[in-house]
Amino acid sequence: MDVKLEPSWDDLPLMANTSHILVKHYVLDLDVDFESQIFEGTIVLFFESRNRLEKQSDSTKETCRSESNEACRFSTPEPCHSPVTDTRTSSSKTGYNDFAICGKGEKDTSGKDGNHDNPEQASGISSSKYCCDTGNHGSEDFLLVLDCCDLSVFKVEEVDVAAVPGIETFTGSPQITFVSEELRNQIVHELVTLPADRWREQFDYFAHCSQAPGCGELLFDTDTWSLQIRKTGAQTATDFPHAIRIWYSTKPQGRSVTWTSDQSGRPCVYTMGSPINNRALFPCQEPPVAMSTWQATVGAAASFVVLMSGENSAKPTQLREGRASWHYYVTMPMPASTFTIAVGSWAEMKPEICLSEDLAAERSLTPSEADFRCVGVCGHMEYPCRFQNPSATTQEVIPHRVFAPVCLQGACQETLLPLVLPCLSAAHSVLGTHPFSRLDILVVPANFPSLGMASPHIIFLSQSVLIGMNHLCGTRLCHEIAHAWFGLAIGARDWTEEWLSEGFATHLEDVFWAKAQQLAPHEAWEQQELKADLRWRCLQDEVRNYPEEMQVLRPNKEKTGHVSDSGSSVIKHGLNPEKVFMQVHYLKGYFLLRFLAQRLGDDTYFAFLRKFVHTFHGQLILSQDFLQMLLENIPEGKRLDLSVENIFRDWLESSGIPQPLQTERQARAECGLARRVGAEVHKWIRVNRRPQKRKRRETEDVFEKVRHRWCELIVKHKYTKAYKDVERFLQEDQERSQRDSFPCMCTQPWWDRGRVDAGRQRKGTGAAEASSVHATVLLFPRLPSPGLMERVVPLCRPGLTVSGHGVRIGSPSWGEGTSVTGDESRLRYIGKAAVHFAYGCSGYF
Repeated sequence: MDVKLEPSWDDLPLMANTSHILVKHYVLDLDVDFESQIFEGTIVLFFESRNRLEKQSDSTKETCRSESNEACRFSTPEPCHSPVTDTRTSSSKTGYNDFAICGKGEKDTSGKDGNHDNPEQASGISSSKYCCDTGNHGSEDFLLVLDCCDLSVFKVEEVDVAAVPGIETFTGSPQITFVSEELRNQIVHELVTLPADRWREQFDYFAHCSQAPGCGELLFDTDTWSLQIRKTGAQTATDFPHAIRIWYSTKPQGRSVTWTSDQSGRPCVYTMGSPINNRALFPCQEPPVAMSTWQATVGAAASFVVLMSGENSAKPTQLREGRASWHYYVTMPMPASTFTIAVGSWAEMKPEICLSEDLAAERSLTPSEADFRCVGVCGHMEYPCRFQNPSATTQEVIPHRVFAPVCLQGACQETLLPLVLPCLSAAHSVLGTHPFSRLDILVVPANFPSLGMASPHIIFLSQSVLIGMNHLCGTRLCHEIAHAWFGLAIGARDWTEEWLSEGFATHLEDVFWAKAQQLAPHEAWEQQELKADLRWRCLQDEVRNYPEEMQVLRPNKEKTGHVSDSGSSVIKHGLNPEKVFMQVHYLKGYFLLRFLAQRLGDDTYFAFLRKFVHTFHGQLILSQDFLQMLLENIPEGKRLDLSVENIFRDWLESSGIPQPLQTERQARAECGLARRVGAEVHKWIRVNRRPQKRKRRETEDVFEKVRHRWCELIVKHKYTKAYKDVERFLQEDQERSQRDSFPCMCTQPWWDRGRVDAGRQRKGTGAAEASSVHATVLLFPRLPSPGLMERVVPLCRPGLTVSGHGVRIGSPSWGEGTSVTGDESRLRYIGKAAVHFAYGCSGYF
């Protein structure tokens, strides 16, 4: 019987019983409904029981060569009951029609709401009365537990895979005469264990099996965090059906899915993958050990583009008038949490110059590049691996596409698109073979809460990276590209060790970006030293402002990687809202890797890193796997007091600033660039600390200029929501400014379509010579250029023309030092430029 889990309020439970049974493949067939804000359809899961996996793992280990055996030793959990996991990948590019399209069946209409909530399980974390070990031959039924949240489940049924034409080839007999549960499970076993060179055939059969008829409904129940399924009489995981179909829909408030509008105001939806991962998108096994492949067909209105984690560059297939479907697949087993989808009216950016996808293959390799083309058997189980493909190992730039909302096309074309090729090439020059065969990059809607997110074959970037110079865009792109190696191809077996992903990506982004910029060695060093100084200050702030228990990179310590008997576990602080804003795992991980690189020397360190990638790609690791292999590659003379235990103590299992880092920062001398930046910062700090003796009017002038500039931007971009700010500015600041600086002027606001009175205020008398000019006045702190004026005037009503620095309204000309006469009034321009808009002005420069 499983042990009851008791996480704290901010821990994330992983409920799936992965120690008994593992999902090996998902087939999703979904429709997107923007009106209801739901995904609806079916998902078919293909399983393999744990005892068969263990037998397969044992036979595979016997065939490992000596180098691979060492890798297997590192990647095998000590007390954890997780099976050895592997990944599959392929450099082949296929089109949409490679696999059958999964059609939808009829949805269950029995009136079930799919939310069989149990009040006694409100916490969502409890052991089930049906749960038993796979070796239990008692009277209780085996219970399949899937991670599930915010989903409406309508029906669960067993799939009759034996009904698929041609499937008898997996039974060892020319025809099927009798169908049993054992036979169906044997067919699924043969299907999920097909050799790597038959992966196309395998995926084709997965698609056909997903359309096979059902052969009996299964009992199911849901609670807050899980979906529990059982079949009467199936007492072990081996007896449980190995192919099941679930009919379900998401909910608008589901926390895995974000329904919103893009920057052009068009509806869209995308998945974030955190903090609850994908359990509110489809029922799945969330623990990272449940590495699986998938294929998905998504139907949407023909005007939408569907992007997804997939090896193929999918194109739409017309279903019926106004509807299209998109099909993607992944042959490299990955945790279900890495699955990503985005549906919207995305526009694809095309490079001005078309470059060959095999550009890198045509180039000759330099000696340094040739050095890291590792040969031999990979450390994972056999599959079609890019690291064993000669053309893939020399491919500097993988095929890629860039998408964005329509209104951001120009910014992406100017800022993002030119950076993709050099950043991909730089990453290859540092780490070697790209783990994935292609890449999509999407600029996501404005409510995206991060600067970027990497998933297999797709990267999300925030619109914020498009602002200003290309440095922010380049560094963020390099960070997400680095996740292809660390975080995806090599994943953390225990998600609390996220430094294995974020620390590596932060350290590598500086190296990639320096190479992408083609900086000289001393320039690259100065840039990286400056960023280290900035990160050091940031880390100091982090440890001051966050709880100590959340500053530890290995919070489970010696229990890291451990799970319960069933495979369920909790992610410590996984639901803590503060964690979203924390950078401790990024920064402490970065400084640890920087410390190790300095100890070894960059050349030695990055040579080791390429060897590590070649050994562990396609596998899950713990901190000790990396550190043990690293220390074995450090010469005795450079190792000194380094050990796995010391690094655990000083860097990974303690809060606050690691002592070696504290010592190093106190002893180091700043680089020249950092000194210059620091001097500039301190200068302005001193200026800001000087006693403020400004008069109130001078202080008001400063803020008035800020508000004035804000109003300029509002009118320029036609930001209607802030028109009230312009009204307030003209009524308060502008009118007061004119009274104080231009005693000859007084105005009424532009929205009053009456007359604007203007006159000269006579000193001492209070009298004014009044007249009327049908225009409004907007003051500038400096005289606009004629070119600017030429852009301003056409926005106004007809009758306004430009001459030099003046604006002509009918016959009068207004400009610096120019007397303007309108009827009987005389206005004198003094000191500042005045631009006069006719009523109904609709814009600004």
